[in-house]
Amino acid sequence: MTKTALITGATGGLGHEFVKLFAANGDNLVLVGRNAKKLATLKAEVENKYQVTAMTIAVDFSEETAAEKIYEQVKQAKIQVDYLVNNAGLGGQGSFLERTMDQDISMMRVNMLVPTKLMKLFIPEFVNRGTGKILNVSSSAALIPGPLQAEYYATKAYVTSLSNAIAYELKETGVTVTTLMPGAIETGFAKAGGLTQTKMFAKGASPAVVAQEGYQAMLAGKLNVFSGLSKVQRPFVGLMPLMPKKAIMGFVANQQSNPG
Repeated sequence: MTKTALITGATGGLGHEFVKLFAANGDNLVLVGRNAKKLATLKAEVENKYQVTAMTIAVDFSEETAAEKIYEQVKQAKIQVDYLVNNAGLGGQGSFLERTMDQDISMMRVNMLVPTKLMKLFIPEFVNRGTGKILNVSSSAALIPGPLQAEYYATKAYVTSLSNAIAYELKETGVTVTTLMPGAIETGFAKAGGLTQTKMFAKGASPAVVAQEGYQAMLAGKLNVFSGLSKVQRPFVGLMPLMPKKAIMGFVANQQSNPG
């Protein structure tokens, strides 16, 4: 039986890679993003190349009712979602003092409210069927506080904590929740967040590699998967929560600066 994957942020670098992975597996798609024109182009691309069916939903993720709009359109189309990929995310550099209230509220809605609501809406259906897989895109940034991206790091800590707790609660239901925790990736995310000139994003990982590792981890029902980290970064990331907070925050703040 053909399955369907709902992917938010589908037209972006990492989202586009997820789309290709599911389509190559023969899965139908619900493509969700902000730009209707880009969604239409992506729909034509995957339907022609992979012979799958794709539905598009254009929505502003910063709207408070974005998740409800997505869910309602899926129900109206009588589509059964088997995979939920919460990939859409919003970054943004700047101190807490400098950033506006609107910027921070928008980020919280995109990074926390939308994925939470989508899980709240779709998980009961997954549990009733005894099957379903969720992949939530978080970040390795979730492990520590992040000066000059304080809100972003905090939203990803929320996503990781919530996802892990829900995964535990669902462990006997046949439904899994996997959290992807990548390092810096070469995608439009960095550009949108004004991060392309920072040390952290000077050498981002390939979105194709990160998506593949997240996809495989989701299929296997793993809890967390780190991706896009160098051999040097991997052990360092594991030790970050144990390091003195002031020292690690100084390192993070330095990484937000320009390479010079």
